[in-house]
Amino acid sequence: MTGAKGTPVAPALGFSAAPDVLDALAAWRRWLEHERHASPHTLTAYSADIGMFLDFLTDHLGKLPALNDLGDAGLVDFRAWLSRRAADGLARSSRARELSSVRSLFRWLDRSGRLHNPAVTLVRSPKLPRPMPRPLTEQDAIGLLDTAAELQDSPWIAKRDGALFTLLYGCGLRIDEALSLDRDQVPFGETLTVLGKGRKQRVVPVLPAVAAAVEAYLAACPFATQANMPLFLGARGGRLAAGVAQKQIRRIRAVMGLPDSVTPHALRHSFATHLLAAGSDLRVIQDLLGHASLSTTQRYTDVDVESLLEIYQSAHPRARRDP
Repeated sequence: MTGAKGTPVAPALGFSAAPDVLDALAAWRRWLEHERHASPHTLTAYSADIGMFLDFLTDHLGKLPALNDLGDAGLVDFRAWLSRRAADGLARSSRARELSSVRSLFRWLDRSGRLHNPAVTLVRSPKLPRPMPRPLTEQDAIGLLDTAAELQDSPWIAKRDGALFTLLYGCGLRIDEALSLDRDQVPFGETLTVLGKGRKQRVVPVLPAVAAAVEAYLAACPFATQANMPLFLGARGGRLAAGVAQKQIRRIRAVMGLPDSVTPHALRHSFATHLLAAGSDLRVIQDLLGHASLSTTQRYTDVDVESLLEIYQSAHPRARRDP
């Protein structure tokens, strides 16, 4: 099949390239569809990304790219392509996605024995800005905990949700960390041992309000209490799924008029931000959150600048002024 100017175009794909490239791309698409079970949306996205890359190569080389051209493309060629896409106004996230699509194609071309090009693995992906944590206000955080205990028809499930979200906010746990707890890890004491990312353990203090919420939930729970049972149970008695907790947060958001940024993880962000605003040491918060790097924790320093300035002005000797 050819385009309006006699340019070879892959049927149903919209690719413009030499025939051997078109044959390879058709095989790649079949592999994505039948072996990887890629959705139509994914196939369309991949096709669009590869199409833009081939369009660049056509202009860059002054001819339709063939397989040997793809194999000969060097690091400077890939960088020139990303620079062109940046000059086109494409966002970093979109450029990173296009690079990921091209890498996927080149990995398949390598595995299928069509060509080998190590240069594509050396291309640095555009650095994406880390999203800033978006914590709740203290008032909204407390309101969310109260609302969680009111939205469920079943009293024990209402207490379960209240206990879970109180634990996330009161101890700064990730949702998966909280849901992986068993009954013998019930936080009735002053501390709780948590198994975090990389199977690293950390010890976090337990507020009386957290222990009380969990104790009230367990007292109302209709299922038998055994040490090896999950702490947080679903309606049928199995370990509570994260999706159920996320769905409940969405319900709470709708009732309270909160933004979409309010998720179970936002309670962890709120825990850290509110401690920081109250004057807690950044390294203490790092330990409580289980961050391997202090730079991860430092993202919270930009969240509540106004509150931090107030603390500074009231506490630092050189910031105080005589009336």
